[in-house]
Amino acid sequence: MYTIRKKFSFSAAHQLHGLIEGHPCGRLHGHNYEVEVVLSDINLNEHDFVLDYRELDLFKQMLDTELDHRNLNDIFNFHTTAENLAKYFFEWCLKRWVDTWMVRVSETPKTWAEYTQHGI
Repeated sequence: MYTIRKKFSFSAAHQLHGLIEGHPCGRLHGHNYEVEVVLSDINLNEHDFVLDYRELDLFKQMLDTELDHRNLNDIFNFHTTAENLAKYFFEWCLKRWVDTWMVRVSETPKTWAEYTQHGI
């Protein structure tokens, strides 16, 4: 199995509603998000790539134009947890690249949320 990964970053604010009173994530706050897109395939294409990394520039363009330096609560109609963002990004990528295997989202250097349809 061949696997490629590429990391992206963007900065944005969000607020998580419905948490216990005083929870810091219940206040409007920001993160320097890191997103890792992982593609995997048993075969390589005609250029011996899973996918040309340059094709993933489309994902970076979406992050820069739609999400960077914005309030995610103004954009999405779901609870903007790292888990839900990972699923959203996974589905966005899968529509464009059938070899999408997993997407990871980090809000801090020590935490990651992952979404994949293939299990662990």
